[in-house]
Amino acid sequence: MSELPDGYRVLQVPAERQEEFLAVDRLAFVIPPDPAVDDVVPFPVPADRMVAVEAPDGALAAVHGSYPFRLPVPGGVVPCAGLTWVGVRPEHRRRGLLRAMIRAHLDRALARGEVVSALFAAEAGIYGRFGYGSAADELRLTLPRRAALRPVPGSEELSVRLEAADEARHGALVQDLHERMAHRPGWATRPTPELRVRALVDPPPWRDGAEPLLLATVADASGEVRGAAAFARKAQWEPTGPSAVVRVRQLLALDAAATHRLWSFLLDLDLTATVESPILAVDDPLTHLLVDARPARPRVTDNVWVRVLDLPAALAGRRYAAPVDVVLDVTDALVPANAGRWRLVADASGAAEVVRTEADPDVSLDVRELGALYLGGRSLAAQAAAGLVRVRDGLDVPAVAAAFTWPVAPVCSWIF
Repeated sequence: MSELPDGYRVLQVPAERQEEFLAVDRLAFVIPPDPAVDDVVPFPVPADRMVAVEAPDGALAAVHGSYPFRLPVPGGVVPCAGLTWVGVRPEHRRRGLLRAMIRAHLDRALARGEVVSALFAAEAGIYGRFGYGSAADELRLTLPRRAALRPVPGSEELSVRLEAADEARHGALVQDLHERMAHRPGWATRPTPELRVRALVDPPPWRDGAEPLLLATVADASGEVRGAAAFARKAQWEPTGPSAVVRVRQLLALDAAATHRLWSFLLDLDLTATVESPILAVDDPLTHLLVDARPARPRVTDNVWVRVLDLPAALAGRRYAAPVDVVLDVTDALVPANAGRWRLVADASGAAEVVRTEADPDVSLDVRELGALYLGGRSLAAQAAAGLVRVRDGLDVPAVAAAFTWPVAPVCSWIF
């Protein structure tokens, strides 16, 4: 077990040291203070979730925080610690501070009853060694103006309203739409007022030359809003004419008609040439609506990472796409209670029971690979083909892999 150097200690950061906490993270992430941002963007980490490593001189040397998520998983929702704001001052690196903070984070999350942890990895090579597995991918598209969409019944009946985005007027609407879309695994909603404000806040330094944020809503004949898109245009002019870029921060739609109507509106704005999508799931409805997806220049990268904390509670907290009876032999260097053999039995409803067993293992894997499988977006068969998991001879690998997958691709729609 890694120990901190002499004189260093982990502590919960008191509220009066919030600015010092913030200063460490700004230094680590190269984010200088800016009153134009700081005065309107609330500090989002809950006071009881600010944790740091204090150096021998009493100054904070490293920090991290977390959010209290209820994370959608296949067929359910589980308590989750959303790890965030992880940073180490440059002169204190390579001393085991990050490992000590991760241990503290895992212990604190388990004490709160959070059965998994999730994060976005600023550097993809860091968190695997702490048991986090890349559990989802995200898709971004750069669409040409007037990209053709296949028709969807009901789209033309929806009316569009365009307004300046305003958190006070539109925040509750956007939050409601976002929560109503939380059937997708990984789709963390914003649980605190500070995070909800950040969904629509629009300080000028964040605009990179674009106009103030706009909000387009679509409503049915009864006036019920079925979707919304927050976006801004950045003007550009070429010798051949206007070529503004439409940057879509988020698009929320409750059904296919609302999806089609919003994208039809965004793809036909005057003086524009391209439309940049927000974070999308790899199976987002837009990918099926495009007549020709090739000009959209799709880019896929990792999205949310998951770490299993309480193995039996986490595995029983999700559902399975097919009946399965499998013995997992799990290694976990940081949470010894997860290590060993577990029998997972899921019935036709997808509900599962997970218990300790001495039976011979069917699948041997590290908790990192288990985290990657957890949201249903990775394939156990692919992991086995890559040599990341071991399966016993004769195991019906496709059947076991099918049970762990889910019909809807996981994604988290915002970076935390």
